Amino acid sequence: MSPAKQSPAASIALAIGAAGAATLAWGVFVERKRWTLRRVEVPVLPAGSEPIKVLHLSDLHMAPWQREKQAWVRSLAELEPDLIVDTGDNLGHERGLEGIRAAFEPFRGIPGVFVNGSNDYFGPVAKNPFLYFSGPSGHVRRSARLDIDALHAYFAELGWQDLDNTATGFDLRGTHFEFFGVDDPHKGYDRLDLIASAIDDLRADDPLGDETWPDPSSAAASRPTVTVGVAHAPYQRVLNSFVNHGAQLILAGHTHGGQVCVPGFGALVTNCDIPRDQVKGLSVWRHGLRSAFLNVSAGLGTSIYAPVRFACPPEATLVTLVASA
Repeated sequence: MSPAKQSPAASIALAIGAAGAATLAWGVFVERKRWTLRRVEVPVLPAGSEPIKVLHLSDLHMAPWQREKQAWVRSLAELEPDLIVDTGDNLGHERGLEGIRAAFEPFRGIPGVFVNGSNDYFGPVAKNPFLYFSGPSGHVRRSARLDIDALHAYFAELGWQDLDNTATGFDLRGTHFEFFGVDDPHKGYDRLDLIASAIDDLRADDPLGDETWPDPSSAAASRPTVTVGVAHAPYQRVLNSFVNHGAQLILAGHTHGGQVCVPGFGALVTNCDIPRDQVKGLSVWRHGLRSAFLNVSAGLGTSIYAPVRFACPPEATLVTLVASA
């Protein structure tokens, strides 16, 4: 007897299953490790200023065994950045700091600023990925506490400054920078009410501060100043507040760029309230009569319980600040 012919429906189901398996394999074994350096230019420096290279790192979700990722991040030191901005979620395992030390050691001595993400406080847990379609993820009570104090101590060794709900300032290549930031907005740890006083305190120690802000390009300014806001999760309340406080550039992460995207459509979810078309990359955030450049990093990692990316490779960003027209 000849074997029974397969029905058209069964053939279609098999084809769909095979395509799904191939897509999953690509996302897990190939694209998740397809490290990408995105380069953008942002015209915020005063006329005549030297370009300044800012390396924006985010969402490494580091585990100690992820040596390929650690080696790739180490290689970014060859870019000779003038500044490191780390927008959180560095840890992805209880021993994640081991991998962070291996990855970040070549940046020792390069000025840097950082803020916390929720995964710097809490370890990853298995979640139903379809819950992200119902809104931003919430806290899982069984999450293990991570040693965020040890992470902060290591960043201090590198010479990086903590921007969680505070402000700081320093000079780079002849340009004065003011930085302010918030602790993780995704967990509600941001204290936007503290930012105004933090900026006031910063300028109280800077006799020229009030002359250069909020219009550093004015002829009355005694020195060039650039104001930068930093947050982990780009919630609209945070971005609006940053713009109101004079930020010319805002750096954030958290979204993973959607992590699993549809070619031609983009991210399916953002895990916050930012519009989908600004879930990653450089854009302009407008609020009222003011605006700021916004760079949202798609990040370099994933949860160890969801190790897949599709149409959204892991990335770091080299943000080159140049003179505005």
